[in-house]
Amino acid sequence: MGSLMWTPGNLPAWKATIFLCNIISAAVAKRHIVYWNSTNTRLLAGDLSVQVNLNDYLDIYCPHYPNKGTVSNGQPETLALYLVGKASFQGCVETRQAIKRWECNTPYAPFGPVRFSEKIQRFTPFSLGFEFLPGQHYYYSSLPTDEGPPLPCMKLRVTVCCEPTSEGSKQIQGTAPPRSACSLKTTSPPLLLLLLLLLLIT
Repeated sequence: MGSLMWTPGNLPAWKATIFLCNIISAAVAKRHIVYWNSTNTRLLAGDLSVQVNLNDYLDIYCPHYPNKGTVSNGQPETLALYLVGKASFQGCVETRQAIKRWECNTPYAPFGPVRFSEKIQRFTPFSLGFEFLPGQHYYYSSLPTDEGPPLPCMKLRVTVCCEPTSEGSKQIQGTAPPRSACSLKTTSPPLLLLLLLLLLIT
């Protein structure tokens, strides 16, 4: 009877290739972070726009309060985020075409704010995933839940770079929004080199 334990040097080449591709993909992808709460003035003004590439991530952080004493108006913000059409985006209303993406309903989460991640991908293997097309705009808006206080209209526009051209895959990035509203995170090159070295050793 064979042993089920993994030993160094026993990794098939196809598994190593898939593992390496996943590492490279994660290192190249950017994470676009948005803190979704009523203190983010750019969400309130409706002028927050994020430009993403395929395989990037959009990370939405829900409203969070360390304890019940830190809530200023008595009730914590709880809301539902929707992927909506452009017409619905103008007025922050739920329509039949709106797709409910997430619900921020745990404002006192013990380990910090709840984070929802949307992978910007052309095709998704998941039934609840969403598929994004290059050169298109996508609109997120939120509505307060029944349990929470009334909230102002908060909106985000996401643009997937870049529209296909006959010249190939040229990508033009716009200017980055201010750090307070949205930020980017990438995997550090030394970490990638360390993982590659470990893969080659085994």
